[in-house]
Amino acid sequence: MNYAWENYTTLVAEDDPLNFRFVELMLKRRTGINIIWAKDGLSAVNICKEKNNVDIVLMDLQLPDLDGIQSLKLIKQFNPYLPIIVQTANSWNNEEEACIESGCDGFFNKPLNFDELLSHMDLCLKSYSQIRHSKINT
Repeated sequence: MNYAWENYTTLVAEDDPLNFRFVELMLKRRTGINIIWAKDGLSAVNICKEKNNVDIVLMDLQLPDLDGIQSLKLIKQFNPYLPIIVQTANSWNNEEEACIESGCDGFFNKPLNFDELLSHMDLCLKSYSQIRHSKINT
């Protein structure tokens, strides 16, 4: 299934250029979504803080400067409704539980199942759009 997300922006927090390129190609090809790349956790937090056009975040856990969980927690402090989906190759030691407790909106293991990821992103984007729209109209 393809999605028409040309009016949305995702921040992909991923330090591995090959992993980022793969996600970028799949997202562009199947959704048309605008993509911002953060190569480390601190950049991800700063981008989310400075840009109000980020609609969803795909967050790797193993990031330099700030790991994915710390970045997730900081972003949720100033934008609790922004959907953040964790994607990781290292899902042991209760990472999924820790991410959910920290407020993540989804958890996916690498290699990614793009059909499942896109379906979940679609739900998150629809929900976040309603929240943003209601904030604008109040």
